[in-house]
Amino acid sequence: MTINSSINMSEILYLILHNSLTKYRTKNSKATLLDQAEAAKHEGTDRKGGLFLVRKKNNFTPSGVRGFVATSMEALLAVIGDTTHWTPNVYRKYQYTNDKRKYVCGFEEGNLQQINTFVIDIDTKKYSVNDIVLTCMDDSIGVPTMIIESTRGYQVYFVLEQPIFISNKNKFRSLAVAKRISNNLKRSLRNVEADLFCNDFGFFRVPKKDNIVFYQKEQLYHAKMLIDWSMRVDDDLKRPLYVVPYKKGSTDISQSEWFYALLGTSKVRGAKGELGRNNIMFTLALAYYHDGKSQEDAYNLLDVYNSNLQTPLQPKEVEVIVRSAYSGKYNGPKAEYVKELLELHVPNGKNISVNMGYNCWYKHKKDRSERVRSHYEEWEQDIVEYITVQKNDSEPFIQHTQKQLCEALDLPQSTLNVLIKQSKQIIRKVSGKGRGAITYWTTVELFMQHIIRLNKEKSEMFIGYARDIMNKWHDTIEYNPASIMTFNYLEKLLKPPTDSGFERVSGGG
Repeated sequence: MTINSSINMSEILYLILHNSLTKYRTKNSKATLLDQAEAAKHEGTDRKGGLFLVRKKNNFTPSGVRGFVATSMEALLAVIGDTTHWTPNVYRKYQYTNDKRKYVCGFEEGNLQQINTFVIDIDTKKYSVNDIVLTCMDDSIGVPTMIIESTRGYQVYFVLEQPIFISNKNKFRSLAVAKRISNNLKRSLRNVEADLFCNDFGFFRVPKKDNIVFYQKEQLYHAKMLIDWSMRVDDDLKRPLYVVPYKKGSTDISQSEWFYALLGTSKVRGAKGELGRNNIMFTLALAYYHDGKSQEDAYNLLDVYNSNLQTPLQPKEVEVIVRSAYSGKYNGPKAEYVKELLELHVPNGKNISVNMGYNCWYKHKKDRSERVRSHYEEWEQDIVEYITVQKNDSEPFIQHTQKQLCEALDLPQSTLNVLIKQSKQIIRKVSGKGRGAITYWTTVELFMQHIIRLNKEKSEMFIGYARDIMNKWHDTIEYNPASIMTFNYLEKLLKPPTDSGFERVSGGG
């Protein structure tokens, strides 16, 4: 299923990239000098970055990534049709590994300039596009901006309204927050088998007219909305957002019960989307690095562990794992990954305690009762939750006057007036005029969910009708031209709608 008739690729690329590239090439541009000068004037001193592209999937080789760099929209638009993968999040450092300019490097998280979008990989086609959208609405942050179909599954784009800029302040805290948001988005889409271990900000499928199967350009996400949502998820999981850095060797975690439990595994191999032997070895090496043990000691440990595996790795692969663990990019193993490994590969592993000795903290808001005035977004969330509980199963709207809504939530009328103008989640529809007017309320998510379900029901109805026709005409359709024409017409009608036609009735843009 594609929606290529309404796709404007230039619009999509600008929507995702947020002017993070220059408009024209610095050399060999086809634009006039006047246009280049005008673009440079508007771009001013804003920092621009670069992104990486590859022409085909097998360009990801053991020797490195064979690809090229684009630093301007002009260059990107010229080549994107001949590429398969890209980095939609832009880097501040990018280069080729040699003078032949065949292999690229620099796509490391520490080199990220800004996060433009969160992309979640679903490496299966067991679920339909409607299934994925409904799961996004029911279990995650909301309707995605775009869904791309790949050879083996789908990639779900949640595009930001404004990018999250990455700096090295406070140990790359902005990057840590972005990675936590990404992790929570993946977890929220577990029901459609999202890949929990896919690189957060690496290479993804390039959007093209023939692979975009869902697109809602108005559905953008503000960073604060994502952070607030992610912190609510973290509260449910009882895990903190920030981790205070610790010194190597401050806790001897290589003597922990979980460490020896992982060290005792031998039947581990691993599969796509699952933590396996490489992850266990990397975790063990990180534990040694954290404890201040030498790289040589870590290699000797993993060499023995690898020898005991039923399907061991090549010695060079073990060396690569140890070098990566000791590269200085990591402080130590992550508790959540250790827990995953224990549950997957150790009998009764979920009962083993995992303590990394980290000191954790939250920056909490004051309790609502302690504040003179609640934040607008909290009132907005109250309204969203109230509408969700009050609406019936068949309709997304509830019927309330503004006064009734205010009384139900103990909400000041002045606050509701402000929310009606600026909310991006609440929809109001007024039918009629004067005293006879009726006011309906719903949310963007409930309305989208209603539209998609209607579309799905409509598609299923047509499919059932087509099956009846096929059963009746099974013996004659091959010879009856009229039957063939009618069936072809029904087949055309059977194509499910790809655009909900949604338009916000009232509320902020």
